[in-house]
Amino acid sequence: MTALLEVSELNKSFGGVQALSGCSFTVDDGKIAGLIGPNGSGKTTAFNVITGYERADGGKVLLGGRDVTGSRPDRVCSLGIGRTFQLTRVFGRLTLLENLRVGSAGVPRERRRELYADERCLELLDSVGLASLAHAAAGELSYGQRKLLELVLVLAQEPRIILLDEPAGGINPTLVNRLGGYIRELNKRGVTFLVVEHNMEFVMGLCDVVSVMERGAVIAHGTPDQVRTDPRVLDAYLGGALDEEAAS
Repeated sequence: MTALLEVSELNKSFGGVQALSGCSFTVDDGKIAGLIGPNGSGKTTAFNVITGYERADGGKVLLGGRDVTGSRPDRVCSLGIGRTFQLTRVFGRLTLLENLRVGSAGVPRERRRELYADERCLELLDSVGLASLAHAAAGELSYGQRKLLELVLVLAQEPRIILLDEPAGGINPTLVNRLGGYIRELNKRGVTFLVVEHNMEFVMGLCDVVSVMERGAVIAHGTPDQVRTDPRVLDAYLGGALDEEAAS
């Protein structure tokens, strides 16, 4: 299996707080990978460093073997890394289609007409069940629907890998299940995912492999079943919570 995203020995501190400490993991092309850990373990900081919103103090980020460490967010996006955020970033007064047109601003001019044609945008909205709301204002959407719209905004740029930051957070169980189905379907079409999430049932049912972070470093990596029973994970900080949540 070929590694698409390689994170190697990332370090990042904020004053006296060491947010990342030799953080290393890989995401294979075509897989759905999970990144879990307690609050403050460094997951979102890792996302921010990978996507250029924070600059690492040391270490490397490779995309398809290419060094993208320290690149600006727009450069990282143009190279094929898309991401969503814990708090959705959409324009509430604009329609869903208008949100997509605004999102085209960072795309090279020669590709804009192709990627953001109305027909294609409607197909993308349809892929997450939002086509019927294409002309509605984004502010009228539920919180979960806004998360789906944000996913579409990322998909429109045809990234090689999408980083999802707590996609199931704050949305109802029915929509969580639908979201998982959409991610699986997109993955079948060739989209690679890295998912940060606190919903253990969602992660364990969705991801091919899971990396576990604690205190800024990855302490375990494997299939969901391997992670559930890894003594390093259980002894360090989860204490059986994985099994309890997965069974709930």
